[in-house]
Amino acid sequence: QSGKIYLSNIVLLCASLFFYAWGGVLYFLILLFVIILNFLLTIAMSRYRPYRKIIFIFILIIDLGNLLYFKYFNFFIDNVQNAGRYFGAEILTNISTVALPIGISFYTFQIISYVVDVFSEKVEVQKDFIKLALYVTMFPQLIAGPIVRYKDVNKEIAKRNIKLSDVETGIKRFIIGFFKKVFIANTMGNMADTVFGMDGSFNTLYAWMGAICYALQIYYDFSAYSDMAIGIGRMLGFHFNENFDFPYKSKDIQEFWRRWHISLSSWFRDYVYIPLGGNRKGKKRMYLNLFIVWMLTGLWHGASWNFVLWGLYFGILIIIEKAFLLFWLSRAPRWMRHVYTIILLLIGW
Repeated sequence: QSGKIYLSNIVLLCASLFFYAWGGVLYFLILLFVIILNFLLTIAMSRYRPYRKIIFIFILIIDLGNLLYFKYFNFFIDNVQNAGRYFGAEILTNISTVALPIGISFYTFQIISYVVDVFSEKVEVQKDFIKLALYVTMFPQLIAGPIVRYKDVNKEIAKRNIKLSDVETGIKRFIIGFFKKVFIANTMGNMADTVFGMDGSFNTLYAWMGAICYALQIYYDFSAYSDMAIGIGRMLGFHFNENFDFPYKSKDIQEFWRRWHISLSSWFRDYVYIPLGGNRKGKKRMYLNLFIVWMLTGLWHGASWNFVLWGLYFGILIIIEKAFLLFWLSRAPRWMRHVYTIILLLIGW
């Protein structure tokens, strides 16, 4: 049985690497380099305990530095150039743009969660390169999520029993996701693009239709990919956690973010918000931590000031809710709370 699983892991790893390499050999080499480096350094961190903290910090610098360079280098250069033009100077004009590797945000967060959990001794270090590489590169969720944590799948990587019922459930889930993407998300996207392409010549009814269609497009598009990833994973014997829980029925912004992109929200909670102190160091520190987390959440979604402002928009809303608004919302009728949430979400989108 163990030999069968090992062979299965090799086949799945090769398929995942081939899938990723199809998007570009350079991206593939970067991914492979990151996996090898993290594999060797986490083993060193567990073996040389007096230096484990130094090695841990070094790993984080490498992983985050890799993400910062490929995802935010162009953003940094653009802002430096714009600042220079503001003061009448042309600077850094001969800098080449950096191409963004596919799925780098997702696989970087997965690797970091593994490194942090090994450092905090929540999981044992993985000494089998095939198993760690498979965890990072598993193709169903490699480029679009959900963000899978090592502690949630390490046992299934080592030992899993694929039943016919799992394959059936996985196929059904994949078909649901495929339907949501092709027939709902794409249709809503076409309608939203039509309205936004009218260059301001639409009336109020068209404006609302465009905003609502866009909100539906975002949900059905992203949740569809999560459905398909969960479905394929189930066919292969893996039980990925849910990533969406009917978010548009939320009655406040905090509840919405507990239901939307759950794997990302919980990642920032466990690996950024709580280490910063969470809500354990007073309200002012809690508000500061929320502000930092949501600024980073915006940046994670995209390297532009629009995304930073978008993240801060939701962060400020959550701070206001925690400060006083939830007290009053809890006394309002359910429908009023729902309308409040939907309107703020539409503005955010």
